[in-house]
Amino acid sequence: MSKRILTALAIALVVGAVAPTIYADAKFAFVDLQRALNETEDGRRAKAELKQLFDERQTDLDQRAKEFKSKLEELDKQKEVLTPEAYQSKNAELQKALIELQNTYARYQRELAEKELELTKAIFEKMEQILRRIGQSDGYEMIFDKSEAGLVWAPDHLNLTDKLIQMYNSENPTKAGGESTTKSSGTATP
Repeated sequence: MSKRILTALAIALVVGAVAPTIYADAKFAFVDLQRALNETEDGRRAKAELKQLFDERQTDLDQRAKEFKSKLEELDKQKEVLTPEAYQSKNAELQKALIELQNTYARYQRELAEKELELTKAIFEKMEQILRRIGQSDGYEMIFDKSEAGLVWAPDHLNLTDKLIQMYNSENPTKAGGESTTKSSGTATP
């Protein structure tokens, strides 16, 4: 063997023997951010607002789809009595209406996604700040998001979700009107 290969092998053996002892005291934890979002007061409010917007959009889409279906059935009934040109014209109108319905659906999907991001971004930023403080004060090397990290299983004592929810709610109390007393920048409102 060449001298380079022997040197590389020696370094690998030393690192392999030393690394476990260096990282033996490393602390890791995980959190379920989705569950935390669903169980914090701000998260519940955001989800309720999203559900209300979704329900409004769904009602509108259902109404539009019902009207489209009615027009389609009407055209099908008139097929035998319409001239081919009139049928083609009405069919083209229906195709345009279908495209408009599909565009409305896509627009509502984008709107809901943007609204969800708008409502949850500040919440996740506050959670990240809390998790950073927990990590620093409790000596964690890393805190993983259960859903993002692909975590399949870990002992419950490594789960910081409940602690995150409690700290979040205590640092972001709600007013009687249901609004958080802190703005997204983390400063108290007057």
